[in-house]
Amino acid sequence: MKLRSTVVLAVLILTLAPCTPGQTNSVPFQTNVSAVGTSAAAFLEIGVGARAMGMGGAYAAVSNDASALYWNPAGLAWIPGVEVEATHNAWLLGSNHDFVGVVVPVASIRSAIGISFVTLGFGDQAVRTVDRPEGTGETYDARDMAIGLSYAFALTDRFAFGVTAKFVTQRIWFESGSAFGVDLGIFYATPVEGLRLGISMSNFGTALTLDGNNLASTTSPDKTVQTFDRAPVRYATSAGSLPVLFRGGLAYELPIGELGSALVTADVNHPSNATESINTGIELGFKNFFFLRGGYMGLFERDRVSGLTLGAGIDWRDEAQGFGIRVDYAWADWGILKDAQRITIGVVL
Repeated sequence: MKLRSTVVLAVLILTLAPCTPGQTNSVPFQTNVSAVGTSAAAFLEIGVGARAMGMGGAYAAVSNDASALYWNPAGLAWIPGVEVEATHNAWLLGSNHDFVGVVVPVASIRSAIGISFVTLGFGDQAVRTVDRPEGTGETYDARDMAIGLSYAFALTDRFAFGVTAKFVTQRIWFESGSAFGVDLGIFYATPVEGLRLGISMSNFGTALTLDGNNLASTTSPDKTVQTFDRAPVRYATSAGSLPVLFRGGLAYELPIGELGSALVTADVNHPSNATESINTGIELGFKNFFFLRGGYMGLFERDRVSGLTLGAGIDWRDEAQGFGIRVDYAWADWGILKDAQRITIGVVL
């Protein structure tokens, strides 16, 4: 009994010692962290459009092409003609991220409708187990997709409102899940010549839960139970919320004589799964044909990995025929994750 009492007393002292006055609680791991990686469908946070990403993803107040389907649907109201845009993104760690958007204006009611498709995936990967680390002979893949339907309406010649309804799905091997989301946006051309304001909220919607055949097993996860063997069990996955993101941006465009124009833009980002940050960008246009771009992503973000972005593009228009084509390229630095490169082709009809 004396030995047992001594052990209990020692445990109590060790437990309460960090809480006594004048003592600090030395925790062996970091507790003051952001929520990065805690949302489902993280691919919805990957920016689209080489022009936008060349300017550091500061695009909420620009959004005057088909990539507005992603950045701010209100910007669709100002697109004068039918636009089709496709972006291929050689994304991180060998994955591929692709975007296709179509915008059709309805001039009679100062509106526009649009359809967008986004996907992220990678090729077949070998299935490996602890017993067979070189592979079982099977392969698996993963694919994330989102399909959106957008509508924008210009309330005045300066103010527009836009909304997108989207269906989101994720799949890895035989597990899959889906969710629904909504994007909202407003766009305001201020009385100051060349100054525009854009605000958007993206991915507000339902939670996503993965389920599928691979979650079924015949081995109990509780290894302490010895009274039965190979009992049928099914693993349950937690629901994850979509990555909600609020953006507020300003863009200012000014002419630089006969040479062309300069566009300076900045976005303030408030995500649900990370700290606040600022994206900034600049675009120099020469004769409205050739463009150079630069920007910086994630300023002041606590767990920032992204950074410098660079880009260039050409925009050729035949005003008489009402036809045009745009080709844009963007490079983005992702630190230890290397870089990402995007190319966008847009057609104006």
